[in-house]
Amino acid sequence: MIKTILFDVDGVMLSEERYFDASALTVWEMLYSPQYLGLKADSFTPAPVESDIRRVREEVFAKDEALNLIKARGINSNWDMVFLAFSYQLIRLAEALEPQLGSEVTSLLSGQIGREELAKLREWGASHAADFTVDYASFTPDFAKGTAQKAEMLLYLNQVAKERCRVDTEMFSRNSDLWQLCQETFQEWYLGDERVAASIGRETMQTGKKGFLTDEIPIVPPAEMIDLFRTLKEKGYTLGIGTGRPTIETHVPLTEMNVLEWFDPNRVVTASHVLEAEEEYPDFAPMSKPHPFSYVKGLLGLSAPNSEVFSFSLPIANGEEVLIVGDSPADFLAARSIGCKFAATLTGLSGQEARAKFEEVKADYILDDVRDILSILE
Repeated sequence: MIKTILFDVDGVMLSEERYFDASALTVWEMLYSPQYLGLKADSFTPAPVESDIRRVREEVFAKDEALNLIKARGINSNWDMVFLAFSYQLIRLAEALEPQLGSEVTSLLSGQIGREELAKLREWGASHAADFTVDYASFTPDFAKGTAQKAEMLLYLNQVAKERCRVDTEMFSRNSDLWQLCQETFQEWYLGDERVAASIGRETMQTGKKGFLTDEIPIVPPAEMIDLFRTLKEKGYTLGIGTGRPTIETHVPLTEMNVLEWFDPNRVVTASHVLEAEEEYPDFAPMSKPHPFSYVKGLLGLSAPNSEVFSFSLPIANGEEVLIVGDSPADFLAARSIGCKFAATLTGLSGQEARAKFEEVKADYILDDVRDILSILE
């Protein structure tokens, strides 16, 4: 009998669309802004109108083909998505420069890449590869050649660099300076100028970003979510959250919608808690989904030390008492690691098309949207 229900946020309560928009805009900025690679094929602005946002999103993720591949391989973090998409184009630029610059380019790919290294690539690109063209569509077939899953997808970039630039490198990983730069730049876009300092400890590098946090899109009307969570709480269920969103991006919109108050505050686990755990235990990184950390932490509570989370025996003995509700393969894999029940909502990126995938992996329940959860509970 289910006693505890842990919910994902994106694709379950809130639409992922603005997150994907921010991801695409981050890649776009890092390719075309003079503060990053400064490629000349497109013009950059920190305040694009909606039509430009739609164009950039369609181009960067190749009409969502790249997004579908990334999510199908178990990547649930928008920070990872940005890192994958941008790093791939960076490698292609290095490939275009290598015939003329040789070891200068390959040695750059062998070490950490931060703003100084991006400035070198910007200078070299202007001098030696002015006609370089970004090819967003090639990402999917290049990654489809390999079988990398989850965090291994980030490491697969090292293989791409070897094939394209004939360089042995281990730079491309979640522990790299470049990943950190992608993460911070994404936060600038999502939070905007007014809120970003509280998240990353500095102001935006490129001012003029208004952010998307006040422009969230609920999947079902907030009033109906409130009724659902109130009913579940009145029935005695313990409610928690395990999300890939940082804390501010979880608390602000759900509080404004009067939804957050129905969850046990000790069981609202966010990407901020994951990052803290990775800093405390770097040998365990990465811990974002499908790693079960966020959901195990939700089971034990934020008051439980991270050492207890890592030592907690999996699969759990009382798996039939815990239900995870999510929209992605990453959520499903985390639930299976824990040994608990899983309910898939068909309100993520793939919509109803995801039904066949969840049927194939034998998800315990498949729901049209989160409101249907009442139909599966005793």
